[in-house]
Amino acid sequence: MKAVCWHGVGDMRVENVPDPTILNPQDAIIKVTTTCICGSDLHLMNGMVPGMVSGDIVGHEFMGEVVETGREVHKVAVGDRVVVPFLISCGRCEFCKKGLFSACDNTNPNAEVVAKLYGMGSSAGMFGYSHTFGGYAGGQAEYVRVPFADVGPMKIPQGLSDEKVVFLTDILPTAYQAAEFCGIERGDVVAVWGCGPVGLLAQTCARLLGAERIIAIDREPYRLDMAREHNLAETINICEDDVSERIIELTGGRGADRCIDAVGCEATGCSAGAFYDQIKVKVKLATDRIDALREAIYNCRKGGTVSIPGVYVGVADKFPIGAAFGKGLTFRMGQTHVQHYLEPLLERIERDEIDPTYIITHRAGLDDAPALYKTFRDKKDQCTKVVLSA
Repeated sequence: MKAVCWHGVGDMRVENVPDPTILNPQDAIIKVTTTCICGSDLHLMNGMVPGMVSGDIVGHEFMGEVVETGREVHKVAVGDRVVVPFLISCGRCEFCKKGLFSACDNTNPNAEVVAKLYGMGSSAGMFGYSHTFGGYAGGQAEYVRVPFADVGPMKIPQGLSDEKVVFLTDILPTAYQAAEFCGIERGDVVAVWGCGPVGLLAQTCARLLGAERIIAIDREPYRLDMAREHNLAETINICEDDVSERIIELTGGRGADRCIDAVGCEATGCSAGAFYDQIKVKVKLATDRIDALREAIYNCRKGGTVSIPGVYVGVADKFPIGAAFGKGLTFRMGQTHVQHYLEPLLERIERDEIDPTYIITHRAGLDDAPALYKTFRDKKDQCTKVVLSA
C-alpha cells in the first residue's frame, strides 16, 4: 500500500509499504478514505518530537471503511464507515473509566521510557506520532490497523460527507475541549492565539459556549481574515500591533477573561521574547518557543483562565510564573479526550450548529502529501488545512 513516511527533518516521502494485518483479536483494519495533515504533524517534520525512526508512517487524522475485524471486536463490523480518534485508548483502565482517554494506562508500550522524560505516567498511544507515543503506524496511508476497535472508532451515519466529520478525529474535539476548559461564562471576552485550524475552530466553539467577543491573534493576514469572516472576531496582527496595547484597548484595560494558546511549541512571534526563544532553542538550552503562551498569561485578566491545546514537547525558559501566580490564573491543558466528545459533536454537526469545513483550503491525494507538508509549513498559497483522499 501507499503511505506517507518520515525520513528525517523536512524529509517526507510517499512509499510502498506492507499492508497492515490483525495482530490482536481486538484490532480492526480500516481502508482509509480521507486523511489530513495536522499542524502537529509539522512538529514531526521539523524534528521537534523525540522518538521518530526513519520510515515511520505518519498521520493521526483519518477515517474510512472497516474491511476486517478481530474476533473480539463487536461494536464495529466490516462495511461500517467510521472516524477514528487520534489517541488509542483501552477503555478499561482507571483513567479511561474516568473519561480521561488520553491518559490511558495500557496503550503506550514505551510508557516507562517516556516517564523518564516527563515524570510520572505518560500519554496514551497515538497513531503516527513517534515511538514516544507508542510507535503506531499512522493514517496517511491506504490502510491502518486500529487497536481496541470497540473503544475508538465511531460509526458515521449516511448523508454526512467525509469532510464534515473527519475533523472529529482530532482538531474539532481539541478545539471544543480547549474552549470548554476555559469555563466560559456569558459575556466573556475570549482571546485566541493562533488562527490555524485548531485556533479557528476554538473560536467557533467559544462562540457556541457563550463567549460574547472573540479576539484572534496571528501574524498571517489571510488567517485573520478567516477569523473575522467565520467567527466575527476582532483581530490583532502580532507583526503590526503591540498585542498587549491592543488588548488593553479592546477590553478597557481589564484583559481577556479567557485565553487560548492554540500555537504551541513552535511559536514564531515578532517580539523580543520570541527572538530570545529562537536563540535558546537553537543552542539547545530549551526545546519550546513559548512567546504565544507568555502573551496569553500577560494578557489574561485577574482570576482568568489560560487553556492550552497547542502542543508542547519539553522544557521552556522565561515562563512568567510570577504573573500567573499574582493574577491567580487557572491553567487547563493536555491531549484531547476525543472519545468523550465524539457523540456530542457529531450531534452538533448533524444539527448544523457546527460546519468545520470552512477551514479546508487544499484537497489532494496521498502522492501530493510531501509537497503539501512544505506548503502548509511555509504558509504558502494561503494554506490553512490540507485534506487528502487515500
